[in-house]
Amino acid sequence: MKKWMRWEDYVAIAAGLYTALAVLWTSQTASSTTLMLVFGVLLIVTGVLNLAMPGTPWLEYAQAACGVLLFLSPWMGAYTSHTGASWTSWIAGIVAAGVTAAAIKPAMDARHHRVMPSH
Repeated sequence: MKKWMRWEDYVAIAAGLYTALAVLWTSQTASSTTLMLVFGVLLIVTGVLNLAMPGTPWLEYAQAACGVLLFLSPWMGAYTSHTGASWTSWIAGIVAAGVTAAAIKPAMDARHHRVMPSH
């Protein structure tokens, strides 16, 4: 697995960037702004780390958790009635968690090949 090559991480980064920037054009509450910024930035950070260090399963799980938490954040922050913020969180969270879930098995396989070289 090569550095800076996985499309799944670029998609997660884009979802995080869109989420963080969406606070500028969607109707917000204090909690939605905070949660969208935090999980958006965390998706960007975990995506960049995954690109820089491919084959690191714990980073994949951290990125997936950020996507799931972003999806859950409208309920956690009580902003389901703010349509733009809630739909942004739901869609970006599903996208980030979905592409990360698709990348977990290849990351684990790459780690096993690195740790236990085949003969």
